[in-house]
Amino acid sequence: MPIALEAIEQGYEVHIATTITNKLKILENSGIVVHSVNFERGKLGVTIFSEFRNLLTIIRNVSPDIVHLVTIKPVLLGGIASRVAKVPSVVTAISGLGLVFSDHGFLSFLRKKIVLIIYFFALGNKNQKVIFQNNSDKFEIKKIIRNIEDKSVLLPGSGVDLKLFSFTKHNATPPFVVMMASRLLASKGVREFVLASKILNDKNVKFVIVGDIDPLNPESIKQSELNLWKEYENLELWGFKKDMHNIIPKADIMVFPSYYGEGLPKILSESAACGRAIITTDHPGCRDAISQDTGVLIPIKDSVSLANAIKSFIDDPKKMVRMGRLGRMLAKEKFDIKKICKQHLKIYKSLLDKVD
Repeated sequence: MPIALEAIEQGYEVHIATTITNKLKILENSGIVVHSVNFERGKLGVTIFSEFRNLLTIIRNVSPDIVHLVTIKPVLLGGIASRVAKVPSVVTAISGLGLVFSDHGFLSFLRKKIVLIIYFFALGNKNQKVIFQNNSDKFEIKKIIRNIEDKSVLLPGSGVDLKLFSFTKHNATPPFVVMMASRLLASKGVREFVLASKILNDKNVKFVIVGDIDPLNPESIKQSELNLWKEYENLELWGFKKDMHNIIPKADIMVFPSYYGEGLPKILSESAACGRAIITTDHPGCRDAISQDTGVLIPIKDSVSLANAIKSFIDDPKKMVRMGRLGRMLAKEKFDIKKICKQHLKIYKSLLDKVD
């Protein structure tokens, strides 16, 4: 949305093709022309062809000078549709490679190969920039597209509104709130977080999960498991929250033990902006969101290491305060939405200049 508004400010006519939600009026009142595309999450097969046809029709009708594709399905389908429709300029945002690249097993291996082939066609526009949020994703794509380096741009996530996500001082006194905010997927490390709460079992620590189950995702935690967690003494389930700028400051430590195919997790850049110390995994995207001064890296799928990392902060509250302050400085330097918007508009102009 901030990028779209900045583009309008600079004289662009902005169209958005998306699944229509209750945000329609907000988009339209902002001067954006909205087109309905019914992307069905969690469904493959015949629906993909209808989604592709719908998207191709919209692109042909609008006849855009530039198409900006965001998230996996629009990137893949929209990339091919843009080639078919001969769109002059294409921006592709790879905000993580998703479940296909984080899952294992023979079927997952086959799915990964198929998806990589689709990426080959989707990223084949001659006048195209591909925005990556971490180098590991670029390395994966480079396996099939050797010249991707010429097209690639590395941006640290989708940006954070530093006024909305403002710095908030720590109380740095017990009970310390250790928070995880995420969709409740197994590969986000939710079970490892819950197990760490049992391992630590400290009355001075309160574990909080913010987020909800995702029924359309096969990796989602089930409601029955969630019901069991509600009985845990030092674990609280806060459910889905829209106002994360108010929720993050309630934490002393933000934990994100993901091994999902992340880009650069927004929760980590938002937490840094609020001045919160971070514990996350040494995993693509996650490790790119912190420095050694703003957070701690742990191995994936390791609840014991997670519990030990939390304890190291609890035993040294000054450490969490110091890392939180440095996190805010990192957010100003790397994650400021104003800087991210300017970089996107520069990308637009560079592509359009080549067409002219």
